[in-house]
Amino acid sequence: MPLKINHAILHVFDFVACENTFAVEEIDLTNKNAKNYVSRMAKKGLENLDNMHGSFAEGSTFAAELSAYFAGARDFVGLSAQIGEFLVGELGHMEKTPSCDLLVVDFEDSGDAPAPDADADNQEALAAFSARTNRYFALFILESKQAYMHELDYGETGPRNGILRNYATLPSPSQKLTSYAVVNLRNLSVLFCDKPRTIAGEERWLIPDGLLQCSMEASSKETFTAVTEIVEAVAEEFGMNTAVATSKAKAYATQNAEESDDLDLVELAEDIFEDDEVIMARFHEEVQQRQMPDQVPLEPKAVKRVAKNHKIRTDTGIEITFPAEYSQNPEYMTFTSEADGTISIQLKNIGHLENR
Repeated sequence: MPLKINHAILHVFDFVACENTFAVEEIDLTNKNAKNYVSRMAKKGLENLDNMHGSFAEGSTFAAELSAYFAGARDFVGLSAQIGEFLVGELGHMEKTPSCDLLVVDFEDSGDAPAPDADADNQEALAAFSARTNRYFALFILESKQAYMHELDYGETGPRNGILRNYATLPSPSQKLTSYAVVNLRNLSVLFCDKPRTIAGEERWLIPDGLLQCSMEASSKETFTAVTEIVEAVAEEFGMNTAVATSKAKAYATQNAEESDDLDLVELAEDIFEDDEVIMARFHEEVQQRQMPDQVPLEPKAVKRVAKNHKIRTDTGIEITFPAEYSQNPEYMTFTSEADGTISIQLKNIGHLENR
């Protein structure tokens, strides 16, 4: 997924030395290492399966500031510093505040469309690219990590290298991020991750409650997990093969994600339970008990990643992972309920096997 980084800046908060450094210039994105790090963090924030959703509350000052920024009435560096000052004020009231950096990024996502050459003079191509992109404003609270590094030194007879402990290492892009927010500047929809913190003796969610002033809605991963749990429970209640039922739910969700951002639970139940009115009624009863709507909003990319494969484990210790849609294709696999109550699984049309 090509990303276009418009602006990026890093502010440093050292709560151990009580020294905060607010940058007055943006990150030099001509530095390939810096640009690669920023791009990977932006992509990770946009695509994380654990992203929760939020909507700005009426009167949210943060939403107003972002709208002003998008309209060109606020500058990027000044807005990032304002965010940093708020976070420093809040984090400073924690009993033990870890040192951290604040990375703020303005970027665009072109989806599957190739980004234009940055040196291109074709204004029409650049305009067409901008028209089909989503523009985002993201902020990442990057807690400093402890790491060990070599220390070059000299002894009495020559080089004597040692080991040094570094207390101000940025997290790797491959590590799990716990606190960040990504806001779509075109529609002000919010994706975020955060953790509760004890601030001034009170447990708070710093990003959604304090900074953004937005609602907290379950992630696509959590929501889809809840749907599959209902499917499995209802299937087991009516003596159905739970592995087949849940894999059919995943297959339906994956196919539906190609066409819609919402998962229709009525149609999903019809597909899984083959229009059995009694079982479908039980399914919808469970859905209502969990206060879930008939149309569940889900991020298509998240659904595809969560629902693409299905993994089962037998009571004999055998584990099988297979594409979810194969459970409905007898050319590749079949599940058979035997007379003695056991289940047989047959895998078909296998060209070769690999040891993994």
